[in-house]
Amino acid sequence: MSKRLFWLMSLLVVMTLIIAGCGGAATPAPEEPAAEAPAATEEPAAEAPAATEEPAAEAPAATEEPAAEAPAATEEPAAEAPAAAGGVTELTILWAQWDPADYLQEIGNMYEAETGIKINVVQEPWGSFGDLFFTEMSAQGTSYDMVVGDSQWLGQATTEGHYLDMTDFLTSEGIAETVTPATLTYYGEYPTGSGTYWAYPTEGDANGWAYRKDLFENPDEMAAFEEKYGYPLAPPKTYAELKDVAEFFTRPDDGLYGVAIYTQADYDALTMGVQNALFSFGADWKDANNNPVGVVNSPEAVEAVQAYRDLYDCCQAPGLSNAFFVEVNDAFIGGQAAMAMNYFAFFPALVNPEVNPYAEQTGFFVNPAGPGGAQHAALGGQGMSIISYIAPERQEAAKHFIKWFAQEKVQAEWARLGGYTCNINVLESEEFLNATPYNPAFAETMTFVKDFWNIPAFGELLRVSQAELGKFIIEGQGTAQETMDAIATQHEQILKDGGYLK
Repeated sequence: MSKRLFWLMSLLVVMTLIIAGCGGAATPAPEEPAAEAPAATEEPAAEAPAATEEPAAEAPAATEEPAAEAPAATEEPAAEAPAAAGGVTELTILWAQWDPADYLQEIGNMYEAETGIKINVVQEPWGSFGDLFFTEMSAQGTSYDMVVGDSQWLGQATTEGHYLDMTDFLTSEGIAETVTPATLTYYGEYPTGSGTYWAYPTEGDANGWAYRKDLFENPDEMAAFEEKYGYPLAPPKTYAELKDVAEFFTRPDDGLYGVAIYTQADYDALTMGVQNALFSFGADWKDANNNPVGVVNSPEAVEAVQAYRDLYDCCQAPGLSNAFFVEVNDAFIGGQAAMAMNYFAFFPALVNPEVNPYAEQTGFFVNPAGPGGAQHAALGGQGMSIISYIAPERQEAAKHFIKWFAQEKVQAEWARLGGYTCNINVLESEEFLNATPYNPAFAETMTFVKDFWNIPAFGELLRVSQAELGKFIIEGQGTAQETMDAIATQHEQILKDGGYLK
């Protein structure tokens, strides 16, 4: 039995005794109104006026832990106020299946302890995450109150009406000012430059690299590398150096290979891996007018895709022809890869001695620069949005959670758990920069991130890039030029059909 139901039943008994003591007929008793209390979460209309009154004001009382006082509910009702105000006792958040979602559940448990409102974080594997969400939204479903959605979803999710406009909420509460401008733009704003926000920047992320310091700092390895390549062995600063180091450590007879990189055909993994090179080689998916022809199939783009294919052919750990974050980390932990490319969100496992036997010997570096000096990394990360189809009182309850989550002290805890906060003060703190071996590389990387398309047609564009890049890089079909020409042609048609190009 919930505390709220117990309180209502206790109150009923007290009121019944009072009425009986005054000579009144206790006719309501057979109707058992307490047993109907759970239905309050289904039919909250009578409570709606209170729901708009910002239950946040009740949050401080929730920290007074009145659970032990539940029998004396008439004296200590404050802890139940946030739930009672809108009839909301639980909130459900959809996210992908990965470690940050576990950390968010821990944060949710903290929120429940303070407010009595339970947070359920539902995790879906990355490969089916987007399909599940948009299928639910196409039916205007209410299974989820919030979603921590990819930055690429902003265009489709907002123009199709799935997200609640959070502009007034984020700006009037001062929440928008607590996060870095870049994260507010990438994770929350659509259209870009509009000042309209649909998400709270929740998980900042980008691609970086892990490497085996015990190999890189071994005197014999250092001497052999310098003798062969003519410069000191160190974490690579350019893609040319990355290829040299990867080749040097590729030793099939010893079960050691140079790299573990993204190749998965599902969703966006291969595209995200390739665009680390694409951006750093000075290429892009489009020009300022959304035109892909001559841009995505430029000489720089062709060279970048060829470099990624060469890296895969020469130096990828075996069994990684359909690899994403799990497989990449597994190859590194298993001692197969000297270097591993992954989102920073997956690096906590690599510094955990209980998971990675090389944890003490693992270092991190930023994505290398291309031949022209450009240096970028593929943006990851997500923002937390409120589903527009849920009832108004649930929307208010969701805002209450986000407001609580955005507090600096909670964001500091989010960072301590392993979440990548976007809070300005927390990011700049010495505590954050010194908290993990990879945080300095993360902080540097977030200064030069770039992203894929985020317009409503992003899914169609993504399917093309995944298919064409997979044919060339993984299956070995065609040439880099043919691959990028095919992407440019198909992307142009999609953009014309969608009205993005004249």
